[in-house]
Amino acid sequence: MKKISPLLIITLALGVFAIATTEMSIVGVLPQIAKKFAISTSQAGLLVSIFALVVAISGPFLIVIVSGINRKLLLLTAIFMFVISNIIYAFTTQFEIMLIFRILPAALHPLFFSIALVTAASLVPPEKSGQAITKVFMGITVGFAFGVPLTSYLAEQFSLEVAFLFGAIVNALAFIGIATLLPSMPVTEKMSFGKQIGILRKPGLWLNIIAVVFIFAAMFSVYSYFAEYLARVSNMNGSLISIMLLIFGLIMIVGNHLFGVFLQRSIVNTIVSFLGAYLIIYILLYYLGSYLVPMIFMIFIWGIIHSGGLIVSQAWLMNEAKESPEFGNSLFVSFSNLGITLGTTIGGWFISKLGIHQLIWSGFLFTLLSLLLITIKIKYFRINLPAE
Repeated sequence: MKKISPLLIITLALGVFAIATTEMSIVGVLPQIAKKFAISTSQAGLLVSIFALVVAISGPFLIVIVSGINRKLLLLTAIFMFVISNIIYAFTTQFEIMLIFRILPAALHPLFFSIALVTAASLVPPEKSGQAITKVFMGITVGFAFGVPLTSYLAEQFSLEVAFLFGAIVNALAFIGIATLLPSMPVTEKMSFGKQIGILRKPGLWLNIIAVVFIFAAMFSVYSYFAEYLARVSNMNGSLISIMLLIFGLIMIVGNHLFGVFLQRSIVNTIVSFLGAYLIIYILLYYLGSYLVPMIFMIFIWGIIHSGGLIVSQAWLMNEAKESPEFGNSLFVSFSNLGITLGTTIGGWFISKLGIHQLIWSGFLFTLLSLLLITIKIKYFRINLPAE
């Protein structure tokens, strides 16, 4: 095998980081966006939900359609659209334009993510593929740890324009790295359409998919309004919220490692424990949300548990999609984003109808639904999945 520069795996992780930052940095600047465009917080939340909805719809179809196109070209096209979109976010004065440029890159998001994971695995010996995928996947966690809070900080201390230009620069660096380091990757053996979608005939896969939707809805119905909740319920100012976003993201790196260790022992036990812990977290967030010091402590715990949803959900779904890894990863990206759309929408409804403090119960209900589906899968499919 031709020797591959270690920087290439890092560059793919940087691309995932840049795209994750673009996707989720909106969460940390929703109040500033609402103010800039003179709209409500729930209206600004469309920037989160519409992005996720487009990802959910486009992902599996695009992966199948472009299955014969050079992988390097697809990665470069996707990351370039994110560069342009961030520049548009920085300078547009119309909310509708910003919304349009959330839709366009969202369509390419699952392409980059799915191909980056499979590409990372293909560039190293088989025994090291898991490590390569973990490093690329870490780009999401680091996006939460640094990308989202840094964007929030830049918006608070300077302006939204500076915050979004940061996103453009990071995406541009990933574009340059991929263009320079990644060799051309023409598709030599195109998998048939029927073989790729054949995994959809597995009923167990659909139970896993729906569970992933509800898990992400459980997480993001509340997290999407993280800044607003801390501002209005916990009475934190903008600077403290930026610090909390940073702490939340940093602690997610720790949680990502812990849940990775747990998954090596048992996927079933890990996912059940994760959901049980999230139920407890939401109860505590509701009753402690208006107390500043306890809430700061809770953010540490919340961040650790929240990180588990990303890695645990991906492991849960991919155990039913091993035959077609690119298509399986696209399903994960798409349906997890459908969960984000559902969660953000329902969370916005809770805020507008019941008030910001009652937002917590939307996440609690989705967590219960997730646990119910996991229980059904375990009971009726008699599974005890080992980690891969």
